[in-house]
Amino acid sequence: MFWIICLALLVIVAVAILAPVWRQRGNADATVPAASFDMQVYRDQMREVERDLERGVIQQDDAERLRVEIGRKILDADRRMTTAPAIRRGGAAIAAMLAIAVFFGGAVALYMREGAPGMPDLPIGKRIAMAQSAYENRPDQSTAEAEAPARPQQPQADAEYLALVERLREAVAKNPEDPQGLTLLANSEMRLGNIIAAREAQQRLVALRGNEASAQELMQLAALMMEAAGGLITPEGEEVLARALQKNPRQPQSRYLLGLLQLQNGRPDRAFPIWRELLEQGPVDAPWIAPIRNSILDLAWLAGHPDYVPPRAASAMPALPGPDQDSVAAAQDMTPAERQEMIQGMVSQLETRLAEEGGTPEEWARLISSLVILGQQDHARDIWGEAQLRFAASAEALAPIRAAAQNAGLIE
Repeated sequence: MFWIICLALLVIVAVAILAPVWRQRGNADATVPAASFDMQVYRDQMREVERDLERGVIQQDDAERLRVEIGRKILDADRRMTTAPAIRRGGAAIAAMLAIAVFFGGAVALYMREGAPGMPDLPIGKRIAMAQSAYENRPDQSTAEAEAPARPQQPQADAEYLALVERLREAVAKNPEDPQGLTLLANSEMRLGNIIAAREAQQRLVALRGNEASAQELMQLAALMMEAAGGLITPEGEEVLARALQKNPRQPQSRYLLGLLQLQNGRPDRAFPIWRELLEQGPVDAPWIAPIRNSILDLAWLAGHPDYVPPRAASAMPALPGPDQDSVAAAQDMTPAERQEMIQGMVSQLETRLAEEGGTPEEWARLISSLVILGQQDHARDIWGEAQLRFAASAEALAPIRAAAQNAGLIE
């Protein structure tokens, strides 16, 4: 089909180029120089002057002046006839044919170099079948981890932190069924760049939780499995992701990974509606928004929506819900019990929403600060560890959370 289309285009171009040449060849006088016609006219004018002089229509002086003027035109026409290139009948047609041959040869050479001559036609049905085959033949988690490229070297952590993590490993080894210890270990290993160890700790935590594992914990495990597999969502990772979505179908991080899974398996038509909804729902500074915005136009084109226009990025951040410093200060006029109850309720609502729906880095920073105000430093450290895992792919998004943890004295 491709070559038939190319041949049809070649014929159309050739006809367009040769048509003027054929019209010229159809005219018998087309190859006669224009100066020869001028010469014939000037000679007729010279004979007309002589006839007018014999009939007495013009005087001798006028006749002489006309002879000089016409003679000058005859000399100019003769000079143009002498210098004009010889035009041979059929020469223009040969030149046009040579030009067509050069253009066609150049196009074929360019295609042979840059194109794919042996590539068969790929109708949509065949493409879907190929995508399904690639999906079904993905490597498993262990194979993908073994074949994953080496991760870039992480900055060396301070000796004190490394010692704390080592003690944490020993504590978890002694008490492998401690969910809090496993959570801290997964976050700590992630911070150190030990993705395999972080995945193993999170996997043990999910296994320990069983059916009680939260959507957030399942999503974190799926993300770690993908990271350990070099960015590939394996069948095992997809299974964990499906469990997370079953727990909370609206969790944005899980939906982002689901769209990525469809992309990895050649189904942009399935990925586009998922990422489109995430982009339009926001929030605009969520860590998954930037990669979606950078690729949504190409994804829309591949999915058959070339006219899609993404929402404009907000120029200003909206007000953040949840407890802030002003709310905490206003509670000072209440009784200690009322103040504690109000602040605790606000913090609990924010923490629940962040766990179920996700949120902006500023909201995570606010949660950490509020927990410290409530005297829950240990829980604030857990949130800080969870935030590191959630925003590990974006140092910029993690910056305000790190600042809140530093201001709260959780880290140096």
